[in-house]
Amino acid sequence: MNAIILAAGEGKRLHPLTLTKPKCMVELFGKTLLERQISVFRNCGINNICVVTGYMSELIKYKNVDYIKNHNFMETNMVESLFSAIDKFTESTIVSYGDIVFEQQILKKLINSEYDFSIIVDKQWEKYWKIRSENPLDDLESLKIDDEQNIVSIGKKVDNLTEIEGQYIGLMKFQNNAIGKIKSFYSKSKSISQNSNSNPLNPNLAFRKSYMTDLLQGLIDDGQKLKTINIDNGWLELDTIDDYNLYQRLNSEKKLLQFYEPDD
Repeated sequence: MNAIILAAGEGKRLHPLTLTKPKCMVELFGKTLLERQISVFRNCGINNICVVTGYMSELIKYKNVDYIKNHNFMETNMVESLFSAIDKFTESTIVSYGDIVFEQQILKKLINSEYDFSIIVDKQWEKYWKIRSENPLDDLESLKIDDEQNIVSIGKKVDNLTEIEGQYIGLMKFQNNAIGKIKSFYSKSKSISQNSNSNPLNPNLAFRKSYMTDLLQGLIDDGQKLKTINIDNGWLELDTIDDYNLYQRLNSEKKLLQFYEPDD
């Protein structure tokens, strides 16, 4: 089992913190986001770690970690960052966004999952989201789950909270048959986009700009079963400078533990 961390982004909404460093190198409670992730992976026995870099990649220098640069990071998005590391896919690969932190118990649940496609979903997301935003719908997307805990809708704009049955956090595992299916589906989708000059994953975007949720929804529409691995908090996303200030305040007021407990 190995890990691929997608950390190519600049994080403009974190200015001024990201004017001099990439998003994954912003410090939270004394450690960078990337340092926290690497530590959790290693503590759970995963030492084969690859980081996909982009913006200010020269500042990311952790030892015993592989690096692949998405040289087109300014013109692309998560899907292209992931597939720039296609040679790093193994029989079981965990993929993580570079702007999140999560507790070991969450990673252990993902490691222990036997499904081909395993997607971490926070079922207690609403309280967390409401402290981050006065209007959560501004920044939320659909996540609908069927009776067998398969995701049936992800990444769509929503009009009300009933369309959200959990929060996709940007942490997932692909293994067994999933690896070949992802590779072939991506190749097929890219070929369609090149031949038709349209994006089968998201008609509103160029193919190279596709989001990870576009890829996941495409896999669902293609008949794949994406299983939810349900959690109750235990993670944070650092997306904006308001997030950063909020987490610092909650930590100083000893109120952070209701959402996330740092492993140090």
